[in-house]
Amino acid sequence: MTAVMYRPKRIRWVAGPLAAGLALLFTVLSFGLTGSAGFQNSQASFQRGDQLAMIGLGVLLGLGVLLFCRPRVIADDKGVRVRNVIGGYDLPWSVVRAVRFDRNSAWAHLELENDDQVPVHALQAVDKDYAVDGVRTLRALHSAATT
Repeated sequence: MTAVMYRPKRIRWVAGPLAAGLALLFTVLSFGLTGSAGFQNSQASFQRGDQLAMIGLGVLLGLGVLLFCRPRVIADDKGVRVRNVIGGYDLPWSVVRAVRFDRNSAWAHLELENDDQVPVHALQAVDKDYAVDGVRTLRALHSAATT
């Protein structure tokens, strides 16, 4: 069987515009950093470097928001590779006991033989039918590999 890949959908609709908006907001705010300002008997003056730092901060915050687009799960008949916002796992099906998506859970989980759980951020509850389809596919691959 060929490999299947799932990535979250709705978070990408939110994260992209939000990241661009943050970068734009900080760029606009940087233009307000001009001249000098008095703070309790001292003077501070804003330089070009302060404006560039503000723009850089907006870009860094935007990149941080884009990290939420990083999750994905790739599975085939041999195993499953999970990449979350931070970190990832490469697991053979033999160590996976079950693929779970509990009713009140924000995302799916892989329940391992040693009673650990691996979150699968790529299959999120907000994606509804897409996430359910992904969990069913992972369960079918798991079942085929372990029987």
